[in-house]
Amino acid sequence: MSDRGRGKPMGRARGDRRQTQEGSSQHQTPGPYQQGSAGRQDAPPGGSQQPSTSAWGRRPGPSTQPPAQTPYSRTQPTQSKVYPALKGVKQSTGRAIERMGPRGDRGAGYVSETGPEKMEVERAGGSGDAASLGRGALRGGRVITAEIHTRPPSLVTKKGTTGQAVNLQANYFKLLATTDWCLYQYRVDFAPEEDRTIVRKGLLRLHKETVGAYVFDGTVLYTSRRLPDTMELWSERKSDETKIQITIRLVGDMVKGDQHYIQFFNIIMRKCLGLLNLQLVGRDYFDARSKVEIRDYRLELWPGYTTSIRQHEDHILMCAEITHKVMRQQTLLDILNECYQENSREYKKLFQERVIGLVVLTDYNNNTYRVTDIDFDTNPSSTFQLRNGESISYRDYYKNKYQIKIHNDSQPMLVSRVKPRERRAGQTELVYLVPELCRATGLTDSMRENFQLMRALSEHTRVAPKSRIDKLMVFNRRLRSENAIVQELNDWNLKLDQQLVQIPSRILPQEAIVLAGGSRKVSSGQFADWTRELHSKSMFNPVQLNNWVVICVNRMRRDVERFISILQEVAQGMGCRFAPPRIWDINDDRSNTYSDVLERIMSSSNPELVYCVVSNNRADRYSAIKKKCIIDRPVPSQVFLAKNLNKNARSIATKVAIQLACKLGGSPWSVELPPIKLMVVGFDVCHDPTDKSRDYGAMVASLDTSLTRYFSAVSAHTSGEELSNEFSVSLAKALHCYRNLNKCLPSHIVIYRDGVGEGQVSHVFDHEVEQIKAKLKGIYGEAPVKMAFIIVTKRINTRFFYNGNNPPPGTVVDDVVTNPMRYDFFIISQSVRQGTVSPCAYNVIADTTGWRADQLQRITYKLTHMYYNWSGTVKVPAPCQYAHKLAFLVSQFIRRPPSTQMQDLLYYL
Repeated sequence: MSDRGRGKPMGRARGDRRQTQEGSSQHQTPGPYQQGSAGRQDAPPGGSQQPSTSAWGRRPGPSTQPPAQTPYSRTQPTQSKVYPALKGVKQSTGRAIERMGPRGDRGAGYVSETGPEKMEVERAGGSGDAASLGRGALRGGRVITAEIHTRPPSLVTKKGTTGQAVNLQANYFKLLATTDWCLYQYRVDFAPEEDRTIVRKGLLRLHKETVGAYVFDGTVLYTSRRLPDTMELWSERKSDETKIQITIRLVGDMVKGDQHYIQFFNIIMRKCLGLLNLQLVGRDYFDARSKVEIRDYRLELWPGYTTSIRQHEDHILMCAEITHKVMRQQTLLDILNECYQENSREYKKLFQERVIGLVVLTDYNNNTYRVTDIDFDTNPSSTFQLRNGESISYRDYYKNKYQIKIHNDSQPMLVSRVKPRERRAGQTELVYLVPELCRATGLTDSMRENFQLMRALSEHTRVAPKSRIDKLMVFNRRLRSENAIVQELNDWNLKLDQQLVQIPSRILPQEAIVLAGGSRKVSSGQFADWTRELHSKSMFNPVQLNNWVVICVNRMRRDVERFISILQEVAQGMGCRFAPPRIWDINDDRSNTYSDVLERIMSSSNPELVYCVVSNNRADRYSAIKKKCIIDRPVPSQVFLAKNLNKNARSIATKVAIQLACKLGGSPWSVELPPIKLMVVGFDVCHDPTDKSRDYGAMVASLDTSLTRYFSAVSAHTSGEELSNEFSVSLAKALHCYRNLNKCLPSHIVIYRDGVGEGQVSHVFDHEVEQIKAKLKGIYGEAPVKMAFIIVTKRINTRFFYNGNNPPPGTVVDDVVTNPMRYDFFIISQSVRQGTVSPCAYNVIADTTGWRADQLQRITYKLTHMYYNWSGTVKVPAPCQYAHKLAFLVSQFIRRPPSTQMQDLLYYL
């Protein structure tokens, strides 16, 4: 529908557009960094390396060509530059902490710690080491934010009543506790004092039979077993044979409902996942043995599981979701050679463009890193210092530590900058990595634009409901049949239910789509798609287009004229009149050519709309056109791809006619709405891909009672800068525009806030809502407006099933899997043809409307019908989708706030 498509996920950088050779399976001419033929060295018996038959043990694609001489070949190892001191390295499945490559040893068989929140789970009689636990904390060691109570005290019930009652299944399992036990909290002190957390854990581990099953983070110990109020133990530190006194003192207990109580269950479950011999990549566990190879594109698809345990309405439930990880059979050395083959003079710059920002996987420690820089002055022959002061080269370090032979000594080193949280935990700032040992992960923009590749991936990633249920039940049986996991859960008096959770739900009635100024109504249909109804019926608010310009390359003119005639015909069928345009021929399709022509057109006339036909979707050309038409010379504009001129012309022309009408102030349809003065507001945030510290927040607000006209505003802010003030100022501008248009203010305002992470809810609740309330009080005075503030979350792991299939559009879930501390619900608004439909979650954090839950759910579902780029329902309410569309346009292509001259038009569709 859109002239640029429906957009990519928030904040994704466009990256380099050059064609790469990643999809080719043919042999390439060796570049300056080509690897030798020996391949990797398998680990000796008893070593830490995986055997070569393992999916993790095999390293991707070394060439059979001998290494070539490179500009960086050196006869003698060189001393590298001075870097921060070594901090240690985490072993095996832990989070590798490498300084200039690996960062040295901890010694004594201990495993390093990456933060105070990383808890180690141990069981009497079990291994109890961090390697069996993985990274050892909920969802990969994230800090758990305290749950805030946002449910309004005046809310009687959050359950609706409208619609057909049905029973659904969800991808949740009950976590059953045989007793309603509590966790006891103890303080652990060491004398003489020991600062190293990993050593403290090792010293306490010697007494696991005495202490029993416990969780210990280096200072605080949790156990379900009541120990004496004060307990003294003695251990010997291996490094210097010093006797250490361990004093354990009772601090208190945690009962059901405490935040750490739930965190504890997640720690136990993640240890259970590690016992299934799954591989931890990032935050999630993946089954490397069940990988799917897509040979034509040199990709591997690893299936995996994401789990999360939380307190829900009546039970503690575990959400289990099927996930996939795309792994490339390509090292960063392969990418370096490709860059050299493409441009031997500019290969460094090309390599930086391809690699910086890329997430890579290091097979030797199962860890992922984001590349932030490339050091061309350092190579594997360069040396660094271990913790004991010894100088060693990267090549020798990897040979001694991991039994890995590095074949190319001239390759530059990759640099990864650790996160501030990891630096505060004691890690050094820079991590140096060897390209030969780093595997590229994820998809490039060129891969995403490859239709054949994405279709090949979707055959495996878009899992149908029945297949998803089967996979979840297999996962459940694996957890309940593994002896080590059963023993682990038994030690904590826990048990996992063997059935998916059953949920009472409702299916809302089909909405009536209002056309022809309110005189015609059609049903949205079983699949919430009314495209066919638009071909022969007048729009809700049709428009006339009398003065418009079409710009195209002269060789396209005949095809353009034919398409314009079809466009005029379908527009007339929808009640709109499009006069013949003026066509401007241009000789080439360069960016500055379009800019120059637009400037000449605007200087000599004042068209209502500019229509640009382009040969491809180059970002620089699109950006130039939109900057000219949105900032320099404000006028509604449409960018159209030439390849669509002769493909399904009538269907495409219908969609384009709707877009043009919306950009001119018209509206194709509406829905039946309550007879009140209602304003709906959407807000979303997108990141600037060229400046990671800058974000753009877009607010879109309705201006009429039929919710078909909108006001928009965009504000830029840097990381750490509060959005609340800009949000409230933009809302005040929208209310001023509403009053000018309707001669009154709205009586009800419903705000849908997108782009809020789990850890940002408290900030939005404490700051944004309060700022908006203060601003509204200043506008409305003593008669406060009735307002609801709703946080919208699209990316969730919850899935629902109706008789083994996808639930129909309009399905509402407001019980069982909702949060007892929130006023929340789920809505499935879309119908999907492939895979499992994803619901959208809504969290009402402020509500003074006085509406019942049923009314708020229904207005939310109605708004999913009001996005004019698609003649069907969308996942989120239309104001949210409009705000995302605008924020994406500004952050990706304009990078400046738009002109206010078009603030009451949907110019960004």
